[in-house]
Amino acid sequence: MREVKGIAVSPGVAIGRVLVLDDQRRRVARRVVAAERVPEEKARLDRALKASISELIDVRSKAHAELGEEAAKIFGFHIGMLSDPSLTRPMAAMIEKERVAAEFAVQAQLQALAERFMGLKGSAFTTKVDDINDLSMRVLKHLIGEQESRLAVGDADGIAEGSDGLIVVARDLTPSQAAGLHKRKVVGFATEAGGKTGHTGIFARAMAIPAVVGAGRLTDDVRNGDPAVIDGQAGVVILNPDQETLERYRRIKERDRLFRIKLEELAELPSVTQDGVPIDLQGNIEFPDEIPNLLAAGASGVGLYRTEYLYLAGDGEPTEEQHFEAYKRCVESLAGRPLTIRTMDLGADKYTQEQSDTPERNPMLGCRSIRYCLLNKPMFKRQLRAILRASALGPVRVMFPLVSTPEEFRRAKFFLRDVMEDLADEGVGFDRGLQVGMMVEVPSAALCAAQFSQDAQFFSIGTNDLVQYTLAVDRTNERVAHMYNPANPAVVQLVKTTVAAANSAGVPVSCCGESAGELEQAMLLIGLGLRTLSASSPALPALKRLVRSVTIAQCEAVAEKASSIDSDVAVSSYLRDVTRKIIPEAFDGRSAE
Repeated sequence: MREVKGIAVSPGVAIGRVLVLDDQRRRVARRVVAAERVPEEKARLDRALKASISELIDVRSKAHAELGEEAAKIFGFHIGMLSDPSLTRPMAAMIEKERVAAEFAVQAQLQALAERFMGLKGSAFTTKVDDINDLSMRVLKHLIGEQESRLAVGDADGIAEGSDGLIVVARDLTPSQAAGLHKRKVVGFATEAGGKTGHTGIFARAMAIPAVVGAGRLTDDVRNGDPAVIDGQAGVVILNPDQETLERYRRIKERDRLFRIKLEELAELPSVTQDGVPIDLQGNIEFPDEIPNLLAAGASGVGLYRTEYLYLAGDGEPTEEQHFEAYKRCVESLAGRPLTIRTMDLGADKYTQEQSDTPERNPMLGCRSIRYCLLNKPMFKRQLRAILRASALGPVRVMFPLVSTPEEFRRAKFFLRDVMEDLADEGVGFDRGLQVGMMVEVPSAALCAAQFSQDAQFFSIGTNDLVQYTLAVDRTNERVAHMYNPANPAVVQLVKTTVAAANSAGVPVSCCGESAGELEQAMLLIGLGLRTLSASSPALPALKRLVRSVTIAQCEAVAEKASSIDSDVAVSSYLRDVTRKIIPEAFDGRSAE
């Protein structure tokens, strides 16, 4: 038995047989062609690019129907790359100037682009390298023939026969490989490469199967058909588990299944503590289509609509009408429940770096979020117009991301007032009492919360970035990910400061970061004074179970104790122990083992 530690990216337990997926990347030899063959090589390139785009359009359509928008947008990005003349023209120019074969020009240009991304800091750029490698394989396939995948369908069926399913083990998975595997009897993914925000996690979550990435040396001495277990909560892959381990994880799976059934019964019950204090549970979304699942999970509304996906999922900047239609769908689906729209959080590892000729060296500390909006006034105003128009249809709030100074917030509000005046002059309806708030995501915002409360009508604490900027830790970097901890005393103190300032000024405050969806952290947040938590729909049923199982006094005692501990590891251990005693079933049955 061998246990390999990695990064948990999709929860749950998978038990099955290993299917090793080999790396399909190839090296193409430089081949010079005769001068008269150059036009034909350029024609071959054009046919391969068109065939690849056509194929990608079909793949994107299938991914959208079967795996959802988040998975489909990856292939939308691929289509955009192959349609971009700035990428394809150098290929044709290389064929003409150096008289090389089309396949060499394709690989050389894409490899050069991949190396540029690899030279940039940040796991998001590593993800782009995966995209480029995927594109290279796809175009080369059309140039030099279909490469037989080393994942043989017959072998896959044979391995899965009589087992719990297939656990795909690979150095890494390209988006195409992951999407192509979803109809097989795949119950889990485990890769040597990757981080929390990579494609493997996106597809695993879309397929609702456990996954672990960043598990170095995973493929050493592993063979097709070997038994394996993936613990998607602990981030562990167990190869050739002994019988005792297998039985333990089978019990965990069954307990988890029964626990999920019990949670479904809570959806219609009120989210109230045992001493009668309401805790408002809202949901985080990227797309309007998520709202039905959110409401089914018991959400009272949307606490965070991440609108940047309107940009990332398309082939270009969305129009005002596209913005408005998306917001209108949300308002209609919520049927009178509140909708909080965050303006575009672009920059860093997102849209701006892909569009820029010279990507920023350190985009996380560069022109992102509200800074990017304030520098791109027409784009910002288009979104604000659409938000205001949607506010005439139902309860809508707007909040600005990554605000670091009061001046930034006032400038953003100035733009909003300017758009309001334009709409009023045009006779377009909107909610003149629209509430305007801000994300608290950087230490400066938390420390100056009292000052911000003079201008903001509500706060929403974004713990993802707050932890990152407080601790100077990139949570997607495998080398330092263990240092990323929302239970760090410094982070706890900043949350405490923000909540105290908000309560003193009578400003509503919520938490919409990942911490809000984690049971251990949620109990701490409630104890620190938060009464609104916003999380993804899968997290809401267990959150409601926690809320209905505790008293405010219990949570406050937990917060007081946690605040007195100076070690983040000790705080995390303490919070986990307390929560496990209250809801043991929420920990995949491990407490009973």
